[in-house]
Amino acid sequence: MSDDLLDPVLETARNHAKDYLDGLSTRHVGVMHGRDELLAKLRTPLTDEGEDQTAVIDLLAGQADIGMTSCSSPRYFGFVIGGTYPVALAADWLVSTWDQNAGIHAISPFAAAVEEVAAEWIVDLFDLPRESSVGFVTGGQMANFTCLAAARHSVLRRVGWDVELDGLAGAPHINIVVSAAAHVTIEVALRYLGFGSRSLLRVDSDDQGRMRAESLREMLATLVGPTIICAQAGNVNSGSFDPLREIAEIASEFGAWLHVDGAFGLWARASTELSALADGIDRADSWSADAHKWLNVPYDSGLAIVRHAADHRAAMSSSASYLIQTSGAERDSIDWVPELSRRARAIPIYATLRALGRDGVESLINRGCARARQMADTLAAEQGVQILNDVVVNQALVRFGDDDDITRAVVSGVQKEGTCWASGTTWNGQAAMRISVTNWATSHEDIARSAAAILTVYRDVHQR
Repeated sequence: MSDDLLDPVLETARNHAKDYLDGLSTRHVGVMHGRDELLAKLRTPLTDEGEDQTAVIDLLAGQADIGMTSCSSPRYFGFVIGGTYPVALAADWLVSTWDQNAGIHAISPFAAAVEEVAAEWIVDLFDLPRESSVGFVTGGQMANFTCLAAARHSVLRRVGWDVELDGLAGAPHINIVVSAAAHVTIEVALRYLGFGSRSLLRVDSDDQGRMRAESLREMLATLVGPTIICAQAGNVNSGSFDPLREIAEIASEFGAWLHVDGAFGLWARASTELSALADGIDRADSWSADAHKWLNVPYDSGLAIVRHAADHRAAMSSSASYLIQTSGAERDSIDWVPELSRRARAIPIYATLRALGRDGVESLINRGCARARQMADTLAAEQGVQILNDVVVNQALVRFGDDDDITRAVVSGVQKEGTCWASGTTWNGQAAMRISVTNWATSHEDIARSAAAILTVYRDVHQR
């Protein structure tokens, strides 16, 4: 590749990236322009002759600067989205440069070896059964899909049905039991796997979104046949954890497969301070997590972890005459994930874990929780502001005033004001602001500045 083409465009991209990162501490966090303004700049007839590469990069950077939420800002508290740890970003740049298809070992023994080690570290960090297998998928949605595909295979295999060969038509009925507060990706994953939403059996949850174990037991006592239970570590609104040890004991008693959706909550296992929240989680059969959340690596970085490697592999593995697959100890990624063509997404995870070490990961998790408590305490000190949840990890639910309209107006006002960004939600029938502190760089000062901005908006709304 000619240096005359490569050097200018890469230098242009590097400069834009550095400008963006340098400005994160001060930039407006929310979106400044919407669809119409962006399309006016981006929509143009595709030319025959093409355009200058550096000019294209300049155009993209300029429109991104005004048309995207700064999710990597230390004052972004919207959805559960981490920032990007420096070594993770650097490793991810190299992943794009190397352009490896990590689907099979024959294409990239390097990517396969990194993935193998990263999988071992993940299982060890979460203190899960060491025989567990790990698939590196796009995010929490596909992590849940992959784990539940392994669950579907396993529970049907036990009753003599091969779902990979014979499909679901005519298969024994599977009872799918989920929490009333389950994340939407659980339902969507089950739809992908052929289980309609109407077939899901929903167990009551308490006011913090935790599954009621006794209600689960009562439901299972009425069921016959193969059963899959979906529990949760880290409710997307409240951050609460289901009573996992009790649920695991009930699942074992009834011979059910237990899957735990731990998109961000599974990371509590890396903290001595928080690990009790996930007590008993190691007794489950599968777990999902997202590294782009609390490990702060770039998208896409989901983790599908299954205690029973044979079931995991049987549900995912694919083969063809043209593929050069291993027959020995080497790792073929396609045995553990839905995709064949995919980027080497384990490399930023490996780099971040190696750079941080156990203590660094634990510190990252604990800091996020401490900053969430700081935010909740600061806001709660204001008359008329309520914290609706027990702030057990990094999530805080805030209500302003005594009606939904005030809270929604505050959420909208905060997003427009731009000091920070928080999302709205509905919790136990009430409008709320949802604050999630997941970024490695969020400081005490970031929280103080953001809380002051939120309260200024609230006072303005309240006085209208």
